[in-house]
Amino acid sequence: MTVHLFDPITIRGTEFSNRVWVSPMCQYSAKDGIVGAWHQVHLGSFATGGAGLIIAEATGVVPEGRISIGCPGLYNDEQVKAWKVITEFAHAMGTKIGIQLAHAGRKGGTTIPGSDHLMATAAEGGWTPVAPSAIAFEGYPTPHELTVAEIKALVTAWAQSATRAIAAGFDVLEIHAAHGYLLHEFYSPLSNTRTDEYGGSFENRTRFLKEIVVAVREVIPTSMPLFVRISASDWTEGGWTIEESVKLAPELISLGADLIDTSSGGNVHNAKITPGPGYQVHFSEAIKTQGGVTTSVVGMITDPLQAEEIIASGQADAVMLARQFLRNPRWPLHAAKVLGQEVKWQPQLIRAKN
Repeated sequence: MTVHLFDPITIRGTEFSNRVWVSPMCQYSAKDGIVGAWHQVHLGSFATGGAGLIIAEATGVVPEGRISIGCPGLYNDEQVKAWKVITEFAHAMGTKIGIQLAHAGRKGGTTIPGSDHLMATAAEGGWTPVAPSAIAFEGYPTPHELTVAEIKALVTAWAQSATRAIAAGFDVLEIHAAHGYLLHEFYSPLSNTRTDEYGGSFENRTRFLKEIVVAVREVIPTSMPLFVRISASDWTEGGWTIEESVKLAPELISLGADLIDTSSGGNVHNAKITPGPGYQVHFSEAIKTQGGVTTSVVGMITDPLQAEEIIASGQADAVMLARQFLRNPRWPLHAAKVLGQEVKWQPQLIRAKN
């Protein structure tokens, strides 16, 4: 059996040992935006398990860009120092590690899961969320509509966080433009009713994201891969479509991105989505084949044979797993055994190999 899941892939100057990657997963466990012991163990466990790439969770480019008061940031030097502990361990294990730079937009400023109320108060460290338009997400407060000057400042903030990510030792950067967070809010007509240069047409609604791609690419090394996660569809009439994603993807690549990380949904509460095994793979396939770009895909990918089929059939260049890595941080080692592949095990784990 010829297996492709464990083939290496090189993007710009970075080689990834295989196509099994850890998707960003919110942990709501940072303090003042600073990661600590939980993140060291959480991400470190993946580094021992043979993943070709780990991408750390959505990380705010400004304090108000975090999803919750427990989410991490990358907007000061103390955060850089804390992240560096994690990247150094990943590198010691021979694993590449990236970070997802994000702004939560109108879905930001919440408490951590388990709280008895959704939005954090000012005393708890909360803030007023922002968005392209003063349209609330269901159950959330009406956000502040960003001015053009505030938009320009956020482009700068993304570039500054990218510079800090380099200092922290990350190998890859991912711009989070999915799941109903700020950049998705701009390109989706369901949440953007602006009439200036950032609203209306496809070109205007995607302008903010494109400006960020350009700004980030300008400050990172030429050899450093830059990914963009998008929601390929809003799954809602009148919303963002896969056809628009196919159009957008090569435009982002031409501006300096290298891979489109394909997800979907998240921008409206009542989208008609029926999740199932690999339910977003067809989006990745369309973007890859019609747009002619490199893609990864996420969404209920749990079985080694399923993951192999996605890669072997050319539907994506890499698979992103989330819940399955929470269940088994060393899932790639298990997958390799199922697929009859010989992969490296860390010396401390060898006793469990056979």
